[in-house]
Amino acid sequence: MRKADMELRLEGRARRLGDGVNTDYIIASTRKRDTLDEEILKHYLLEAVDPDFAASVEPGDLLVAGRDFGCGSAMEIAVTVVLAAGIKAVLAQSFSRTYYRNAINNGLVPVICDTRRIEEGDLLRVRVTNAQIRVVDETRGFEIHGEPLTSIMLEILAAGGLVPYVREHGGFPSGAADAGNRAQAGDRTDAADRAQAADQEDPCP
Repeated sequence: MRKADMELRLEGRARRLGDGVNTDYIIASTRKRDTLDEEILKHYLLEAVDPDFAASVEPGDLLVAGRDFGCGSAMEIAVTVVLAAGIKAVLAQSFSRTYYRNAINNGLVPVICDTRRIEEGDLLRVRVTNAQIRVVDETRGFEIHGEPLTSIMLEILAAGGLVPYVREHGGFPSGAADAGNRAQAGDRTDAADRAQAADQEDPCP
């Protein structure tokens, strides 16, 4: 598939969250002390927000949040546990820098858009291309446009994350045209590795 033709399509039920959902809300620190196996931790996803949330998740559900989603710890488990639950994308008005980076690197689609009109249970269709992100709320009959991703971000997401991307392509695209995107993606990768190793914090407002 040519880069210009690359796209991702997702469809699922909206699972509404509010503002400031930090990584400790996504998966509690007390749970992470026992194990970092996301297949176990997925049973406790967002229990601080709703103790019954994990049991109610269906494969293909889409998280829909407000501002500052994913602030707090930079550990990637807060991303991989969402994927393990069968959730392929998070729509939010804004993300923490580290969560957004970790999402791209692990194949979780982060969509920055105005989520205020989306309600719990709405059927959403998401189309991601190099040019735009389009979110259609089929339940309420409106459309939202999200902030576009760079070409390299879309390629990494289409591959399922950074590791499968590098395995498939043998590295990042070369050439002057890709230099800016490559540097951006490289910065994200290196910073994610450093942040995970040090368990740095991305403070919530």
